[in-house]
Amino acid sequence: MSLSERSNAGRVNLTKYVQVTPGKWRFCPIVEGANGRIKPDYVFTDGKATLHREGSYYLDWYGAGGKRKRLSVGRNPVDAYAAKRRKEAELNAINHGVAVKPDDPNSNRRSLAAAITDYLDDIKLTKKSKTHAAYSTALGYFQESCTKLYIEDIERRDLLKFSAFLRDEKDQSPRSCWNKFSNVMSFLKAQGIRGIVNKKDWPRYVEEEPEVYERAELDKLFGACDAQERLWFEFFLMTGMREQEVMHCSWSDINFSQSTVTVRWKAEYGFSPKNYKEREIPIPTKLMETLKAAKKKAAKDCSLVFPTAGCKPKLNFLDDLKAIAERAKLKTDDFWLHKFRATFATWSLWAGVDLRTVQNWLGHSDMESTMRYLKPSRNQTVRDKVNEIFA
Repeated sequence: MSLSERSNAGRVNLTKYVQVTPGKWRFCPIVEGANGRIKPDYVFTDGKATLHREGSYYLDWYGAGGKRKRLSVGRNPVDAYAAKRRKEAELNAINHGVAVKPDDPNSNRRSLAAAITDYLDDIKLTKKSKTHAAYSTALGYFQESCTKLYIEDIERRDLLKFSAFLRDEKDQSPRSCWNKFSNVMSFLKAQGIRGIVNKKDWPRYVEEEPEVYERAELDKLFGACDAQERLWFEFFLMTGMREQEVMHCSWSDINFSQSTVTVRWKAEYGFSPKNYKEREIPIPTKLMETLKAAKKKAAKDCSLVFPTAGCKPKLNFLDDLKAIAERAKLKTDDFWLHKFRATFATWSLWAGVDLRTVQNWLGHSDMESTMRYLKPSRNQTVRDKVNEIFA
């Protein structure tokens, strides 16, 4: 090791790989604030502090044998700075004779931050934006709770600490804890890391029974609707379609001769059904007659069934539902869009439609999701039978 290299032993530089000119990328030193902390996304280029949101952060230092090493630590500036401090502590310990296992130059160890960055890039390319956002949040929280620099060092205790971190530090509900824990476990599985926790280590939550609308409250709700509003929410109720599916429903999806609606991919809107599965749903005669009348009045140059004035997908169904519920003097907190879907599923099963058929109508990938709606009927006929039993 040269004199200059020896003087740099224990020193860790933090840089960011940015595009300095079109097509030209360079490792640039980060900018630190007056408090010694990193100034997010600012680097020095040609002696000037400039903002660069693109690119990832990297550590570089001299490892065993005087070999200069560089390690990607992701795109989050806070995580990158924390990684720098951890690496400095590791190198200083080595320089003072503390027994710390040095990095193996031939090792394939991967940084946690870099693995997360790559994984989220893959999710962004293959999944919906909502899924990407969920994974980003979960993995961001995991990085906050986990002190490990390399993914191979993650062990059971790190996952238990993460679960407690979600509950105690982030005040997540039991179900949210489970969801985020599941996302992190999917990430680790994709990295080839399995079997470090058992079923008892997972967060626990009580599965809530899906809520459905009572017929009396729906009568009040629809009674406060005008003709257009009634069509919107009868469509939700009588098809069981998700909000995004209703938003992007086109007249070409409705088969008036067969009385069905098909949920399908819409390239022009960048929309695809959940689980990327097309499906066909029967439409009751009552709703079909209303749709036929609506189509006659619809703009000829707009393909959407429920468009805005500018022929864009309608985005404010929930706001309108709340407003109607308030107009009907109903409790607005009891009304939300997914509850129509739960009602559709529950009423269909109560009516004797088999589970497999309802599963196909709903677009569920597994039977278990559909079975949540298979619960005892609460209608007056059942209550009369109970009263008769204990008369």
